[in-house]
Amino acid sequence: MASAQGITTDDYKLFPSPRNRHRLIFPHQVFVPYPYMLIDLESYYLQGKFSLFAACRLSDGKMGQLVTLELQADETKFKARFVPD
Repeated sequence: MASAQGITTDDYKLFPSPRNRHRLIFPHQVFVPYPYMLIDLESYYLQGKFSLFAACRLSDGKMGQLVTLELQADETKFKARFVPD
């Protein structure tokens, strides 16, 4: 049985998506409180690097996903285009 390798930051407990090309935590971050929603970051046509993590927000225990983005413009684009199911 494979074990999930988690990353703990000051704000989140993170588990990287197996579909990530980059398993880095980029400086621009968007927490979405939808842990089971499929987020296809490729379909956003972002300019910079990005990664997706299953996330537990440590401040309140809220489960969701954390999108991390290399560029500020991509963060703005993601926030404008993201629509929860």
